[in-house]
Order: sequence, then C-alpha cells, then structure tokens
Amino acid sequence: MNGFLAYLAAVEGDDERCVRHVDEALASGVAGTRWTLWARGMLDLGHGRVEAALSRLEPMAGGHHVAETRCVPDLVEAAVRLGAPDRAAGAFTRYREWARYTRQPWAEALVLRCRALLEDSEEHFTAALKLEGRPFEQARTALLYGEWLRRMRRKADARTHLRTALETFERLEAAPWAGRARAELSATGSAAPAAPAPGVLARLTPQELQIVRLAAQGLSNRDIAAQLFLSPRTVGYHLYKAYPKLGVASRGELGTIAL
Repeated sequence: MNGFLAYLAAVEGDDERCVRHVDEALASGVAGTRWTLWARGMLDLGHGRVEAALSRLEPMAGGHHVAETRCVPDLVEAAVRLGAPDRAAGAFTRYREWARYTRQPWAEALVLRCRALLEDSEEHFTAALKLEGRPFEQARTALLYGEWLRRMRRKADARTHLRTALETFERLEAAPWAGRARAELSATGSAAPAAPAPGVLARLTPQELQIVRLAAQGLSNRDIAAQLFLSPRTVGYHLYKAYPKLGVASRGELGTIAL
C-alpha cells in the first residue's frame, strides 16, 4: 500500500510525501520495492529530471509485476527525451504484446502514445486521443502532442491540446505536469492561466523564461534539453542570452530572482 501511495504522491509532485511512503514501503519488505522504483522514477520524470528517471525505470521495466509493466510508457518518454529510444525498445515490445492480450482501450492508447514518441508520428498521437483513456494518461498524451505541435510551429493547434491537458492536471492536482503544460502554453505565445512574468522576467522570450525557470530548479542543461526537446548546446545559448537580461552572471545567481 505504501508503494502505491508513493506513486500517487509522485504524480502530485510531492517529494516529501513520496519519499516518506517509499521509506515505509521498503521497511515493510521486498513486496513494495517495485512500486517504489516506479514512484521515484515518476517523481523524477514529472520534475524534469529525465536522466534520473531513465536510470530508475530502465532496470525494472518490462517485467511481470504490475509496476514493471505499467512503467514502460514512462520509460519510453524518458528515453525519447534523452535521445536514446533504443534503451526502451525491448521493454516496449513486451508491453505492446501485453496490451494486445489485455484488449483494454486505455492500454492500447498508451501503446499508440509510445509509438508516436518513438516514430515521431502525429497519426499515432491522434489515434491515441480518440481511444478511451485514463484521465491522467490521456492528459499526458495531450501534453506530449501539444509539445510536438509546437515544435512543428503549429502553435494554434498546440494550444487546444495543451489547455485540455492543463485543465485535467489541475483537477487531479498533478502540479509538476500542470506546470509543464502551463510553460508550454506560454511558449506558444498564449496567456496561460497563471500570473504574468513580473518585472525583470518580462524581458525574457517565452523560451528563455522556460529554460531559466527549469535551471533555477536545479535541472542540468541535459535535463532541460530533454524536457524541451532541445540540444544541451541550445539550452546553454539561451541561458547565456538570458543572464544579462536578468542582471546575473551565472546559474547560481538565479536563486536571487523570484521566478
């Protein structure tokens, strides 16, 4: 039970509660360890710590326990974001076979989402959203599709899916995922339902603001790049452009600004 509660806390982005339930699950014996690994991986993925998420999920994904099976779509997302889709290939093959056996629309929707990421395919995104899915996972698919559309410079189309995702995440109190959807909406030039950037932050472009906020949270350039589907070099360039606008000289000084 504590392992499952740790996963729910991870979805909400509650680090303290997640770690507490993880510790309690581990203290109770081996039975909860798979859930705790998934929970910690999910917590990392939600907060944009993509490399850490992949390291946690890769060794466990593709097994027969429910957590080992259900974590595969999270593994696929982390692997694709880091530009290492092959690290999820074997687990996804087994997951696809499992989904075919279960014949559940929500499972097939996750297969389609994984294929959309692995094959860079709009067709699979739209097919996944047509199937009846579980609200949190359906919102994640809408978010990923919205991110994909923005990268294709189809900002108006992206906003529709990003707003849908944001509404669901806020209803489910999935704070890190809502924050990601809000940031993506801002990057499309849309006024997301959040306070506008105050003062000095208004000098930044939407992408610079996105990157600076992630950097201020302690994410590395590589993790930021993975979250935003950019190269680490591009992230470094945007930070280099943002620092003079903010009146800071380095990443370590970002904590002095209200972001």
